[in-house]
Amino acid sequence: MVKTQKTKPNQDHRLLVIACGMIAREVLAVKEQLGLDHLDLTCLPAEFHFYPDRIAPAMDKAIEKAKAEGYTNIFVGYADCGTGGLLDRICEKHGVQRMAGPHCFAFYQGMDAYAKIADDDMMSFYMTDFLCRQFDAFFMKPLGLDKHPELIKDYFGNYEKLIYLAQTNDPELDKVAEKAARMLGLVYERRATGYGDLTAGMAQAAAVTG
Repeated sequence: MVKTQKTKPNQDHRLLVIACGMIAREVLAVKEQLGLDHLDLTCLPAEFHFYPDRIAPAMDKAIEKAKAEGYTNIFVGYADCGTGGLLDRICEKHGVQRMAGPHCFAFYQGMDAYAKIADDDMMSFYMTDFLCRQFDAFFMKPLGLDKHPELIKDYFGNYEKLIYLAQTNDPELDKVAEKAARMLGLVYERRATGYGDLTAGMAQAAAVTG
């Protein structure tokens, strides 16, 4: 009996984006916007936003899995996101690129724009479309604010402003952000960012395989 050797599927013509679950909808929107039919998406859990120490080890495994599946073109849909440079070590290990910047709040605004206002925003609490959609699941319930609103001051007392970085124009999300600002006792500001540098980052990564 002749044994057949398994070969890895050829994915050279495709680009795999391994992204934070918090930006999955946005990655797919940019994919459609740019007509990137050769782009595939997989995501790590959005809850890693609260556990940045889990990002680098999980990304290491995800990239290894992707390579085993035959992907040679991989783009990391994360900024540093609190890993303290550990994600960069994983990217360097595997020879892949990631989104530039310290976090998604920066690349949504565009790194040049963010550099000009970062100091002024030091005492600001950022929200995005995702965080507006998931405000209860990501903040109210995990922090116990739904049952113990008196904890708001403990968690948010050092903030001065809530800045909603809006990727889309959705009145319902605006209402969530405005309500959150009132509840937290913060000054409210809305910035229409669109997808910021995510569009350019994905376009550049896709150009390798397009």
